Amino acid sequence: MSAPSLPGDPPGGKRAALVWGVGVAVYFVAVIFRTSLGVAGLDAADRFDVNASALSTFSILQLLVYAGMQIPVGLMVDRLGTKKVLALGVVLFTAGQLGFALSPSYGTALASRALLGCGDAMTFISVLRLGSRWFPARRGPLIGQVAALFGMAGNLVSTVFIARALHGLGWTTTFVGSSLAGVVVLVLLLLLLKDHPEGYEPEPASHAGAAFVRRQIAESWREPGTRLGMWVHFTTQFPAMVFLLLWGLPYLVEAQGLSRPTAGTLLTLVVLSNMVVGLAYGQIIARHHAARAPLALGTVAATALLWGTTLAYPGHAPMWLLVTLCLVLGACGPASMIGFDFARPANPPERQGTASGIVNMGGFVASMTTLLAVGVLLDATGDDYRIAFSSVFVLEALGVVQILRLKARTHRRERERLVASRVEAVHVPV
Repeated sequence: MSAPSLPGDPPGGKRAALVWGVGVAVYFVAVIFRTSLGVAGLDAADRFDVNASALSTFSILQLLVYAGMQIPVGLMVDRLGTKKVLALGVVLFTAGQLGFALSPSYGTALASRALLGCGDAMTFISVLRLGSRWFPARRGPLIGQVAALFGMAGNLVSTVFIARALHGLGWTTTFVGSSLAGVVVLVLLLLLLKDHPEGYEPEPASHAGAAFVRRQIAESWREPGTRLGMWVHFTTQFPAMVFLLLWGLPYLVEAQGLSRPTAGTLLTLVVLSNMVVGLAYGQIIARHHAARAPLALGTVAATALLWGTTLAYPGHAPMWLLVTLCLVLGACGPASMIGFDFARPANPPERQGTASGIVNMGGFVASMTTLLAVGVLLDATGDDYRIAFSSVFVLEALGVVQILRLKARTHRRERERLVASRVEAVHVPV
């Protein structure tokens, strides 16, 4: 079954691509800022003289703020529109990146990462909402994967250019220079971005305040598709996120004995794999909606198998195994996007922001939990990465159980909704 076309779909076209492209550019810069710590982890540990647990606190706090902001941001997008929320996000994450560059102490650096996480939290949900307002619903899976692809391109900039700049230009110059990208996208946003095409204005919310918030959250959560989407995102995203955001480079250098340039190349391989797999997953799901759950569960199984094999290998793992692990980790990001493809058809347009916020919270809660677990276990076991990274399997098992529990119920509701929409279309007078 392919993704259905819906009455009142926006037309798409060149104007839609331009407006949506501006939103994607904002997300691209946000991801550069978010992941810049992943290649600067060892430098940050030296600069602020902190251990593994304190280093992981940078990413944990950033993700804690990000995850905690997802539902509020979804409500803001539904209520205020995309442009206002994105503009606020750019201001916050640019200030956070600049503050991180100039921080004289560990405490001020932590505050800067929290500010960055707050602004970053406002980007992806806004871009998803922008895509649903400007493109037909049948394009939703592909649009979402392409947006994520550009996000991974931002990750690629971090792993290639930020890493090189750190060693060539130093900490302050690198982070101050990168923050200028935030100023550029803010100008583009203010000049070019528009919430929706002419004639496709959303229905105004019936009322605001606490009642509006409670209704939006309750009605979104009541849909099994929203909950299934959250657990898919929870289970699939975090293995690659933890690897790229903080612990991949230290693991490859300290546990596997690789040089920093070689480790950086493997991190780049994760990003490149993500970009290729994302396009493939988007095309498959756009044509075959029933492939969503098998793709998500297959990615989880492959990730667990490769992580288990790598961690169990005696001594240093061979390069072919590390390359394979990185290729498989590249599928985690595209698989997490499938969560939005469960939530999107389960909720009407006026709830898309809130539902997307619930889904997006899943993966970042899992990432935050695993980042903390790895840091604590490393300190407790004398930097035993095998034990520390085994925490990945606990969260994957929890997520798979929830996915299997909600899958059938979600599919049944989708069939009922599709039948009802077809009946309604037949009886609409011309």
